Amino acid sequence: MNSMGTAVSQRGSANSKTAWDVQTVRAAFPILKQKVHNKPLVYLDNAATTQKPAAVLDAILGFYKHDCSNVHRGVHQLSERATDAYEGARDTVRHFLNAKDIREVIFVRGATEAINLVAQTFGRRMLGAGDEIVITALEHHSDIVPWQILCEEKGARLSVVPIDDRGELRMDEFEKHLNPRVKLVCAAHVSNALGTVNPVREIVRLSHAEGIPVLLDGAQAAPHFRVDVQELDCDFYAFSGHKIYGPTGIGVLYGKSALLEAMPPYQGGGDMIRSVTFEKTLYNSLPYKFEAGTPHIAGAIGLGAALDYVTGLGQERTESYERGLLAYATEALSAIPDLRMIGTAREKAGVLSFVLNGIHPHDVGTVLDYEGIAVRTGHHCAQPVMDRFGVPATTRASLGLYNSREEIDALVAGIHKVKETFS
Repeated sequence: MNSMGTAVSQRGSANSKTAWDVQTVRAAFPILKQKVHNKPLVYLDNAATTQKPAAVLDAILGFYKHDCSNVHRGVHQLSERATDAYEGARDTVRHFLNAKDIREVIFVRGATEAINLVAQTFGRRMLGAGDEIVITALEHHSDIVPWQILCEEKGARLSVVPIDDRGELRMDEFEKHLNPRVKLVCAAHVSNALGTVNPVREIVRLSHAEGIPVLLDGAQAAPHFRVDVQELDCDFYAFSGHKIYGPTGIGVLYGKSALLEAMPPYQGGGDMIRSVTFEKTLYNSLPYKFEAGTPHIAGAIGLGAALDYVTGLGQERTESYERGLLAYATEALSAIPDLRMIGTAREKAGVLSFVLNGIHPHDVGTVLDYEGIAVRTGHHCAQPVMDRFGVPATTRASLGLYNSREEIDALVAGIHKVKETFS
């Protein structure tokens, strides 16, 4: 798999050069040792949130035990240590994304806030009556609702690129949606509901050929493969810490520095100012212009530790292992009678959405829970995707780097238990 996410194939498998000791990996995650309903926990809800390795927990606890202080404002030792750790985490993110400049890394609460930040700053400034924002039919609500709010305010409209029956973006239709009225293209790098990997490099290339900037929602991509924002050449990239083995309440907005410099602040308050009088406020430089108030210091430090953990495992090895696990799981679930996979794109990340004939997904999830298996049921904050496939909800099993083939086997056995229960 490369940094564009264009080789996450269901057909791949790990080889001897990328051997993966999943039990050693699992040992780093304390929560996985527990039982649920007296059954070993099988955690397959990673697209909603991932579990945290001990290195992340230790980093957060270490901050609160030894360095707890506010950042940027103090001359005392604790503040200096906290500031160094906080800004060190920002540099870790810069390396993780291969951003050109550390000023291009903005800490936010998550991908949702990152998208809202762009909508309320860049979007509000450039969008006018009759203009358009292009999104895809695969988007999460967080990449739909902010643009709807903005379009209603500005008299603009959303232009939605359809998907086919496999859950793949119709690239022939995408090109038709690009016109002089389009001011921004927004696309998920990976669909949270289907696992489809969008051809984001081609999306960026075609959009830039028309002079249109691109925002990529990378919440479901960053945990699964290496992301290089310079190679992608996207204008904005968003991801959440809690989906990449880090804490909740922290995330990242990457933006090209020239765009961020031209954007007004998102919120007002401490740390985003250079000077304040009752007559006028002068704003701080990047990235602090967009980080009003006391930031989530422990969250940023925990995110830095999570990214260090992920990169330390070797992202190519992780990708290869997850690719093989997805192939194994896809084959195993596809063999179950009366089970229909929703989303069969040729390029996928570790998401398996399915329905069982005659059984509501919530019932599926409840029975699986009593088998110790955690999956997600519902519309996955992607109701338009559900509407496209004519289902109200799906059961979604989503994979992480600590999942094993034995857990897939347990899922299959659990699904058979569901069928027996409701037969």
